[in-house]
Amino acid sequence: MNKYYSLLKIFIICLLLNPTALAAKTKYFEEGKILFDKKEFKKSQIFFERDIVFNPKSEKSYLYLAKIFNENDDDKQQEINLNNVLVVNPLNEEAIYMLVVLKIKQSNYNEAKKLIKKFNLICISFCSKKIEIQDKFNKLIPKDAKNKN
Repeated sequence: MNKYYSLLKIFIICLLLNPTALAAKTKYFEEGKILFDKKEFKKSQIFFERDIVFNPKSEKSYLYLAKIFNENDDDKQQEINLNNVLVVNPLNEEAIYMLVVLKIKQSNYNEAKKLIKKFNLICISFCSKKIEIQDKFNKLIPKDAKNKN
């Protein structure tokens, strides 16, 4: 029995150190990105999901899955994937931006307000989107809140 566990450990170590296995893992995202750019969303979704199987912390794959679900108007799956991005990297500007837009679309005033504050604190490359978000948010503000300001 002890020999069996030793052989199993050696097999697993060899599998993990196998360069072709590691190369296959890293190619899933690239393949998915190529298909996504060609607007082949169903095919690219499969590659992003495979990448996540091998790398559960694949922030980029979760983000691209969210973009696919955005294209397909699947708000629930989009939100799940955006939240996964933010679990891996809470400062991902693009994910926060997309989540703000989604919350505004869902007319979720309080969540959108919180996310906009967070977005304004951390934005570096997406700062040009501040005005767009604020304009969309202003249309969402309840009349009671407008009168208080």
